[in-house]
Amino acid sequence: MSERRTRRQAALAAANETPTKSRAVSEPNGNGSAHEATPRDITSSGPAENIFTFWPNVIGYFRIVLAIASLYYMPLHPRTCSLLYSISCLLDALDGYAARYFNQSTRFGAVLDMVTDRCTTSCLLVFLSSAFPRWAIVFQGLISLDFASHYIHMYATLAMGGSAESHKNVDKSRSWLLNLYYTNKTVLFVTCALNELFFIALYLLSFSSPLLSPQLLQNVGDSKTAAAIQGGAQLNSSIIRQLFTNPYSAAALEMARANKMDSTWPWILAGISAPVMIVKNILNVVQLVKASKWLAEGDVQMRKAAGIAKAKKGRKSN
Repeated sequence: MSERRTRRQAALAAANETPTKSRAVSEPNGNGSAHEATPRDITSSGPAENIFTFWPNVIGYFRIVLAIASLYYMPLHPRTCSLLYSISCLLDALDGYAARYFNQSTRFGAVLDMVTDRCTTSCLLVFLSSAFPRWAIVFQGLISLDFASHYIHMYATLAMGGSAESHKNVDKSRSWLLNLYYTNKTVLFVTCALNELFFIALYLLSFSSPLLSPQLLQNVGDSKTAAAIQGGAQLNSSIIRQLFTNPYSAAALEMARANKMDSTWPWILAGISAPVMIVKNILNVVQLVKASKWLAEGDVQMRKAAGIAKAKKGRKSN
């Protein structure tokens, strides 16, 4: 009796294993669709890679650290802030080179790169809004346009082109201008670099040009901040304080006064980079419009496939 039960259990186990082995496993392939993969495909793929430790992504993390450091020194240390901010921006080209050199191009790296660019530029524009209050609405508009155009462009690429499609693959038939911008590395680097240079120049002018910043004509000794400084305050000699000094301390205010620079070079840099900054924001408008039209085309096709448009016309005719 026990032997008969054992055979029956073995038969049932074999019947349950058969469809499991023959069942296809769906995996994404290169174009974002699915293909049938056998268990051999999964086991032979080897150990999983740690995408977060790829060299391009490590460079991206370092960019974030530099950007945060530049924001820390932004209120009163224009030279230190500009240096850190510029290095963070220039590393944007290095991580792309590292991705191609080490064959480590990833979707996470592309998103990390884009998010870092958007956040660092937005933080600088927020400071410019406070430095030039009369032009705050312009800087707020630039922030909104930058975020909106890139978000809709990324979403349209994923929704219409598939999950494996890069946002930089823009067909000429859709926009030759965006195709040139994204596919030509020289055009992409020069446009982004000069766009950032314009805002850095405006930042430096907020410390050096009385024409744009009338408060620079005031004497530091008469300011409320200087009057609030107490003499003989206890010195904090900790290592952390030595590495990250208080930007509003007495020494920092003296350093800021010593950091006052001539406005000639910032004006020259702003004049050279201003046309490219305008072109960059025109590209953002084009990107926003083209991505919106692409999504609308997809909506029309989806409604046609579902028969929604025909049903609506039928109700109208009745």
